[in-house]
Amino acid sequence: MARILVLYYSSYGHIAQMAEAVAEGVRGAGHDCDILRVPETAPQEVIEAAGFQANENHPVIEGVEKLAEYDGIVVGAPTRFGRMPSQMAAFLDQAGGLWFTDALVGKVGAAFTSTAAQHGGQETTLFSIITNLLHFGCTIVGLDYGFKAQNGVDVVRGGAPYGATTIAHNDGSRQPSDVDLNGARYLGRRVAETAAKLFA
Repeated sequence: MARILVLYYSSYGHIAQMAEAVAEGVRGAGHDCDILRVPETAPQEVIEAAGFQANENHPVIEGVEKLAEYDGIVVGAPTRFGRMPSQMAAFLDQAGGLWFTDALVGKVGAAFTSTAAQHGGQETTLFSIITNLLHFGCTIVGLDYGFKAQNGVDVVRGGAPYGATTIAHNDGSRQPSDVDLNGARYLGRRVAETAAKLFA
């Protein structure tokens, strides 16, 4: 049985929902999964003014060393100007010791994200996450085209070959659709299955 970590940062709940769907995919495939969030680093006045909402059902990760306990790590974060937000970057920037000791080499990595608009930087944000995972030595799993529902232009739909995505709208009113959540579930299952094969 593979042990997978879904590690995320979410400002308004969209990424938290996607994290839960990724975990459902992992568990549905018969594997173990924890959901943890990174610490909030924005000043309190910014948090209050912007109305940030943390999902208290998901505990804050205790330290970067915990990453080494898992066979796979699925990282989720919204976009900030086409890249991961500072909260996630600040956490991953503490992983120099893990990098130096090859503690994450060979583990499975994947990414998911949310943007306000369809062209709001989803793929570049995914790549900013994947770049970190590759530097750690992770084997990357994307949202392959076995997930057929990411194709089509009949409705607004998330998804990219590089990871699961959702689109929130500028005011955050659009919640992840069934297509978006199913993409996240598919990604979680693929990560777990890949990790199980690698660590069999």
